[in-house]
Amino acid sequence: MQKILQDFTAKFKGISQNSIKKFLSLATEDTYKKKEVISKTGEVSKDFYIIKSGVVRSFYSDEKGKQSIRTLFTAHRTTGSLASLITKKPSILTYDCLTDCVVYKFNFNELKNLAATDIEIANLYCTMLEFLFLNMESRIYDLTLLNATEKYLKLKEEIPDIENLIAQYHIASYLNITAVQLSRIRKEIYSK
Repeated sequence: MQKILQDFTAKFKGISQNSIKKFLSLATEDTYKKKEVISKTGEVSKDFYIIKSGVVRSFYSDEKGKQSIRTLFTAHRTTGSLASLITKKPSILTYDCLTDCVVYKFNFNELKNLAATDIEIANLYCTMLEFLFLNMESRIYDLTLLNATEKYLKLKEEIPDIENLIAQYHIASYLNITAVQLSRIRKEIYSK
């Protein structure tokens, strides 16, 4: 357990080994099966997760039940309903596993309490929030300015084996296109 979490915390500079140990002590390893929900629409979240292995998605369901994937999360990334954790209000998104997953689960309140007593943990928390903000800003940019082929190529760059991990309709939903459009894009790219 320690190796992956230490690799995760190594991305964040200026944190002593003592503070890293405190942070790591909050983690418990947990497993989820494919299709299992880790955070549900309408429920107040208590935990966030660092993914050891697998793929988690966040999605929104409209009034007709159509699901739209907002984010895909893979190994070494955090996941969970941050808005629900911060506001203590029900989540508007569901987070579920698209594959079998192994995660490290952290109680958000325990992290906040630790951050209140350890400035390095507070800095880690702040830096993690900044990292999440930058990822979200990048995702908004992609959805706004990139065409479907560019979004697909960027996804393949970020997760090269994505097509072997999750269903094509999930990839299409993430790209905000239809499965037919995705098929055409793939055919055009791979025919060259």
